[in-house]
Amino acid sequence: MESGGRFLPVPAGSCLLLGPRGTGKSTWLRARWPAALHLDLLDAATQRSLQARPERLEDLILGRPDAEVIVIDEVQRVPALLDVVHRWIESGPRPRRFVLTGSSARKLRRGAANLLAGRLVRAEMHPFMAAELGPAFDLQRALRLGLVPLVWSAPDPEAALRSYAALYLREEVQAEALVRDVGAFARFLEAISFSHGGLLNLAEVARECEVGRKTVEGYVEILEDLLLGFRVPVFARRARRQLVAHDKFYIFDAGVYRSLRPAGPLDRPEEIGGHALEGLVAQHLRAWIAYRGGAERLHHWHTRAGTEVDFVVYGPGTFAALEVKRSARVERRDLRALKAFLEDYPEAAVAMLYQGREPRVLDGIPVLPCETFLRSLRPDAPLLRATTAPDLETSP
Repeated sequence: MESGGRFLPVPAGSCLLLGPRGTGKSTWLRARWPAALHLDLLDAATQRSLQARPERLEDLILGRPDAEVIVIDEVQRVPALLDVVHRWIESGPRPRRFVLTGSSARKLRRGAANLLAGRLVRAEMHPFMAAELGPAFDLQRALRLGLVPLVWSAPDPEAALRSYAALYLREEVQAEALVRDVGAFARFLEAISFSHGGLLNLAEVARECEVGRKTVEGYVEILEDLLLGFRVPVFARRARRQLVAHDKFYIFDAGVYRSLRPAGPLDRPEEIGGHALEGLVAQHLRAWIAYRGGAERLHHWHTRAGTEVDFVVYGPGTFAALEVKRSARVERRDLRALKAFLEDYPEAAVAMLYQGREPRVLDGIPVLPCETFLRSLRPDAPLLRATTAPDLETSP
């Protein structure tokens, strides 16, 4: 996998780096700290040794006096190591920087919460952003295969994508005994894919995969703990209209969504493609927020009357609303939701992202090529800096 050009800021001290499998955490760390003591808990012998006696970690650290940085990959495999790390940070013979990675937050909640109280900084690694890939970014390829580095850089990316969900089922869900019925969870993964980019209705998903609503609620939590899915809450600050109460739901990567989503004769390619495009924008916005420090929050806006804006980003210095349209044409009627949002929040910056090639302004609202927007999105720049480009002209 490629290791250069990632936007993840280097933590100042010890940290817990979370991210789905294959997003490049280990590659980035090895490139950043090649001389570190690196312990990979995906290695069966290493995991077995430290699981039997977690205090062996102290012996390994003492055996490498030259190593200023201690990297422990997939620390959720041996959660007891958190106590050893905690003890060393508190009273070790000399300070070391600990960098712990994990692809599941489920087993880390209690121990990590204790360490994160001023001792470990939490950081997140996301799939590639378009600007990280530079000229190598291709929108259509990203919509088809996603941007997980493990898949993007594979010799056979289609095969890597097909096996990605199975990897999680085998090595995380089944091996860690997170669910009693792996078959039911596999059916749930297919059923929840139909909620990608839509309002999350747990009762409907439960009917689809023939399990109870409480079971589905637990499955969604597992998916979030494994960092494979995320919810986007409704934006309700200073609300002037009646809003829906449901969160929207997304699979964390457009390609993984495509791999989970069953397709048949009754499924329209433009519907699946539209949800993939919206999800691709969502994962970029999440990465942009995380790499800036996480002060902003991602929302959607959806009134009970059916007026919907796909994304609202709100935080210090940022208040922006984005609508995503798969079509290469945008008409004035397509801007009704953004205009309604501006009526309620005139201080917000807004933009329509579409599949056309030329930026323009329609009724005072910037209409931007989605590919151009994604390529320009960098955590060190404002969210909608492209809207101030001098070549935008008002459409007749």
